[in-house]
Amino acid sequence: MSSKHVIRPDMTVTAYVALGSNLGDSCATVHSAIQELSEKPGLMLVSKSKLFSTKPYQAIGNDYVNAVIALECSLNAVDLLELTQQMEFAYGRERSFVNAPRTLDLDLILFGQAQIQSSWLIVPHPRWTERAFVLKPLHSIAPHLVSDEMLALVRDQEVELLS
Repeated sequence: MSSKHVIRPDMTVTAYVALGSNLGDSCATVHSAIQELSEKPGLMLVSKSKLFSTKPYQAIGNDYVNAVIALECSLNAVDLLELTQQMEFAYGRERSFVNAPRTLDLDLILFGQAQIQSSWLIVPHPRWTERAFVLKPLHSIAPHLVSDEMLALVRDQEVELLS
């Protein structure tokens, strides 16, 4: 991955990022992360979902606070991934084991129409269609991306609108 974020002002894509937290003041963390992302060079917040509370799915720990945002992005996908991972680290994210509780989780769900398969980045996110905590907030800001059939497949996952 690169160490310097390359901004391409003449080329932008809409990137969708899922945010989650289940340690500390999760609502404040998610709000703060959305604000911070919207202020990063090469990123402009287009829309944001409300916050949702979700039971851990394929994970353990407290309930999660989740949201999804759409960003107009002039970074490349690898630089956006690097930026989100730096933010997770700055917010105290520890990767002690797979799906461990976390102070902040930022997942790049979609990056325009890109199909990326590498050892460190897969876009679209490989499990986004299996997760109500992604689909419900995403549906609220981009209903054209989430079908009724997709929502029906995750209806047994507990998701509650917070704000």
